[in-house]
Amino acid sequence: MRAFAELLDRLSLTASRNAKLTLLRDYLRATPDPDRGWALAAITGDLSFDAAKPAMIRAAVERRVDPLLFRWSYDYVGDLAETVALIWPADPTRRANREPQLSEVVETLKTAGRSEVPALIERWMDDLAPKGRWALLKLMTGALRVGMSARLAKTAAARVAPDDDPRGIDASDVEELWQGIDAPYGDLFAWLEGRSERPAADAPGRFRPVMLSVALDEAVDLPRVTPEAWIAEWKWDGIRVQAVREAGVARLWSRTGDEISRAFPDLMAALEFDGAVDGELVVLRDGQVAPFGDLQQRLNRKTVDPKMVASHPAALIAYDLLAEAGEDLRPLPLVERRTRLAAMIDRVGSERMILSPDVAFADVAQLTALRADPPVGASAEGLMLKRRDSVYVAGRPKGPWFKWKRDPHVIDAVLMYAQRGSGKRSSFYSDYTFGVWTDDGTLAPVGKAYFGFTDEELKQLDKFVRDNTVERFGPVRSVTASREHGLVLEIAFEGLQRSSRHKSGVAMRFPRVSRIRWDKPPAEADTLGNVLALLDALEREGGRLAAAAP
Repeated sequence: MRAFAELLDRLSLTASRNAKLTLLRDYLRATPDPDRGWALAAITGDLSFDAAKPAMIRAAVERRVDPLLFRWSYDYVGDLAETVALIWPADPTRRANREPQLSEVVETLKTAGRSEVPALIERWMDDLAPKGRWALLKLMTGALRVGMSARLAKTAAARVAPDDDPRGIDASDVEELWQGIDAPYGDLFAWLEGRSERPAADAPGRFRPVMLSVALDEAVDLPRVTPEAWIAEWKWDGIRVQAVREAGVARLWSRTGDEISRAFPDLMAALEFDGAVDGELVVLRDGQVAPFGDLQQRLNRKTVDPKMVASHPAALIAYDLLAEAGEDLRPLPLVERRTRLAAMIDRVGSERMILSPDVAFADVAQLTALRADPPVGASAEGLMLKRRDSVYVAGRPKGPWFKWKRDPHVIDAVLMYAQRGSGKRSSFYSDYTFGVWTDDGTLAPVGKAYFGFTDEELKQLDKFVRDNTVERFGPVRSVTASREHGLVLEIAFEGLQRSSRHKSGVAMRFPRVSRIRWDKPPAEADTLGNVLALLDALEREGGRLAAAAP
């Protein structure tokens, strides 16, 4: 556990992407099997323990430490694993002669029953130093929070190959194999190190590494866009998915390679084809794309009941065909893939699979007008621009695909509450609840934001919260928020929807702090009436999918 704990500690304290890659690559090169494979599985989120629960950790520490002292400590530190690791009073009479290995911990937890886990926790916590305890608890809860995405971890794994390796292995090669291999990935590491052949990548229903777009630079990129060389499509307000059906195996993948099939049985039943389709998952009613909030109600569910399926019907707006009948189409030009995609969707003939229509345009001026006022209204976030001759390449190549999002909506809101963050932000009040004025002169919360500001601005915001706290609720602080005294935040967001779960009646899509308005009196912040008027306008904009057809 010691090397794994050191790795997690250094990753959590390292901001640089390249430095994180180097840290993980060096660990994977130096650590033997199976420890390195289990570490990689933990960092990519592919390792979980059903029998281990955070409540067991709290119960274990409260058997050793006064519960009130623990709760006060937890409130101050803000992170369960860190608090327990530091406060744990090890029993030297129960300490083993050695620290447990990572593989020993993983393999024991994978077979342990729920009744066995509490004793395991106490034994290992006694055997480990504070840093090792912290890593153990992070591993058990699955909340590593070391600032490393699954794709970045796979990029580091690809770099396990020798520096002078002529094979040119990269993250997309590892991603291509990922669904066909199991932790602790002995076959993968053997191939990366040149000790064996490449593992098979033809597992039916597998995920293909996605091709991503880059943001359009209007001054540099837009003048090159012509209808002869480019295809324009709407950027739909859903989530990117791959719908795959091969050799009778049907699966639905998120853009990060997480399987979400069980939450969308209505869409899975419509996958009557042999191939892999790239597209946007949405809720579709009578041909109209519903607000993103409707889709959110079906996300992150292991299963979904018939009532939810009926009220929130899922659909796939398809825009690319990656494979068909065993043929890999990714090396073909986009126009050829689109032609074959259109033919496939015609054959399927399901309202749950719809071709994303081309947006006809004569010139850049017309494109600009369409982006500003799309006929599909609030269901589109903007435009996608793709070269007609582009092949499908994993990653984010610069040039073939651009996203051109609509300008975000902006309101001025008053900071009401602040909560400590987690991980590196556990010492800062970094999660902010903000509100707007109602007719009776009170503030109604309309959203919560935890990004959009710089590290220096975070320090300023944290100081404001500490200096202006009026009430505390555990890790949450209420701050001064009157018409005379308070802090105004300029909040940018992508959309609004009605919500019965929020007192204000509205919920925001992707809110973030775009500016701190130190200069603006709280009395001049926006009102709930302003926000509801914007929501009404967005709902009036909402058009039917058919309106986008050329």
